[in-house]
Amino acid sequence: MTSHERTGQAEPPDLDVVLTSRARIARNLSGLPFVHRATADQRQSVISRVQLALEPECCSETTTWVDLESVSPLQRRVLYERHLISRQHADQQGPRGVAVAQDESMSVMVNEEDHVRMHALSPGLQPHACFERVLAMDKAAEGAVEWAFHERWGYQTACPTNAGTGVRFSAMLHLPALRLTRELEKVRHAAKDLQLAVRGYYGEGSESSGHFYQVSNQITLGCTEEELLDRFMSTIVPGIVEYERSARQALLRRDRLALEDRVHRDLAILRSARVMKVDEAMRRLSTVRLGVCLELIPNVALDCINGLFQMIQSGHLQQQAGKSLSPPESQAARAELLRQRLSG
Repeated sequence: MTSHERTGQAEPPDLDVVLTSRARIARNLSGLPFVHRATADQRQSVISRVQLALEPECCSETTTWVDLESVSPLQRRVLYERHLISRQHADQQGPRGVAVAQDESMSVMVNEEDHVRMHALSPGLQPHACFERVLAMDKAAEGAVEWAFHERWGYQTACPTNAGTGVRFSAMLHLPALRLTRELEKVRHAAKDLQLAVRGYYGEGSESSGHFYQVSNQITLGCTEEELLDRFMSTIVPGIVEYERSARQALLRRDRLALEDRVHRDLAILRSARVMKVDEAMRRLSTVRLGVCLELIPNVALDCINGLFQMIQSGHLQQQAGKSLSPPESQAARAELLRQRLSG
């Protein structure tokens, strides 16, 4: 039984293929240079002005401010592993921070590539819910700050591909069957033709891990937010979802026994291993997730597997241990966590 069944909530749509969906809005303050051209004082001014816009009387969300200059590298890593900040935001220098919503499914990065990047995450294919949330915050903030806007070119952004609406929609897709059937390159070519970006588990600059791929629109100029969302929801993601589902059924028809053997072998290893590197854990969890979605494995909940993809990351393991862990210690802690959570 999933957590949604226990709470009586409806299961998010397309959760078998779509792990999460996201909406992001990029904005810059009028009268100040972009982050890469701004001085430390100007970046500090951005922070002060955005913090005022995030005050409870202005903002539609209650947030907690995190000064990324003053927190530890581990705290930045955990925020990155939770998809609340980007790797660039975690690693760069200078005045910067992030405001995190109470439920940790929304954050506002300040002084990343743009002055402000607001984004919201939801399980399954729910970019419309994410967009409504970030749009409400954007409109609320507009009452306290003035965004850089051009009548012809729309919202001004550091990267030209974000100009216009400044909105990007993305979905984190689990595509193990397309990888196993060697059909993934067709998806990449189709995505390029549709002006989509296909990235890894942590977005721009990251590699695929656990057969997860983040698909997002590349162009934001010349379309309204509603047109971008409608295209993303009605054409782009549903097409890839159905392609993956067809590939899963093809694997079952071709050799069900071989697929069952692969799924159960990986589950058995996860339940018994004493050391486990993160890449191996992601790969084997990916196979188990496929087995759960195809009902090849009884008594393993999908939300348990989904949560493990985050919990096995090095930052989360160190946070749980309350101390720094060497690579061998992380591998042992990861294996122990997997044994505990997946014990039959």
